Amino acid sequence: METNHQSSEKYPLNTALEKENQIIAEAKQLLYKRMTNRKYDEFTSPGAVRDYLCLHLAERKYEIFYCLFLDSQHRLLDGKELFRGTIDGCSIYPREVVKATLEINAAAVILAHNHPSGLAEPSAADRQITDRLKSALALVDVRVLDHFVVGDQDVISFAERGWI
Repeated sequence: METNHQSSEKYPLNTALEKENQIIAEAKQLLYKRMTNRKYDEFTSPGAVRDYLCLHLAERKYEIFYCLFLDSQHRLLDGKELFRGTIDGCSIYPREVVKATLEINAAAVILAHNHPSGLAEPSAADRQITDRLKSALALVDVRVLDHFVVGDQDVISFAERGWI
């Protein structure tokens, strides 16, 4: 019978990967707790938002559309995966985004999605859906603060590019 020590020597990559996954899961929990703690204002910084989104969206094998719901002071109320797509696209329904925003009673939102290809450059379709969501949410007095596209190595902000 093998001991745990011998087993981990036989499969060092699996053990290392499991440890990394555990650290990432703990980092996600810690970052989420910090972001939702009203004593911290870090979530208003683009760097903190990027870190949070990278932890949730980078290296996914399929496209995820994620929404961060914020209060009137731009503090995080909740973050939710609203839609899941395939390796190269995701259907997004403005009605469902508005519905989720109203259920949470958010005053503002930050939109985000990943590109499973690893390239973060936004497409024309990304810009079009952002405009549609901005218009739909404006009807219920909810501001879209930004839309982030997450790749493997980069995160693109629509606001930083002057698109929002």
